[in-house]
Amino acid sequence: VTVTSSYTIVECDEFEYKDPVDGSVSSHQGWRFIFSDGSRFVFRLSGTGSVGATIRLYLEKYEKENVAQKTADALQPIIDIALDLSNLVDITGRKEPTVIT
Repeated sequence: VTVTSSYTIVECDEFEYKDPVDGSVSSHQGWRFIFSDGSRFVFRLSGTGSVGATIRLYLEKYEKENVAQKTADALQPIIDIALDLSNLVDITGRKEPTVIT
């Protein structure tokens, strides 16, 4: 699915984590969207409490030419696509994250 002239989603899946030490598998860990250039974003719920959860958005992009740019600037196109596809701002009422790591 081409979402912009620069980004085409080539894979979307519900991913699972396979522990390399004990071989255990944790299924239903989130949704992963992978672009043709290898960039990706992942939505994942986290929280072990009985009330509420945190929606985590993970972003990755490989950049080999413009390495001096700010991280937020490099990731902005992927952020925009993720937020647009998910409708996250309308669903949560939040326009910015509460934590950035």
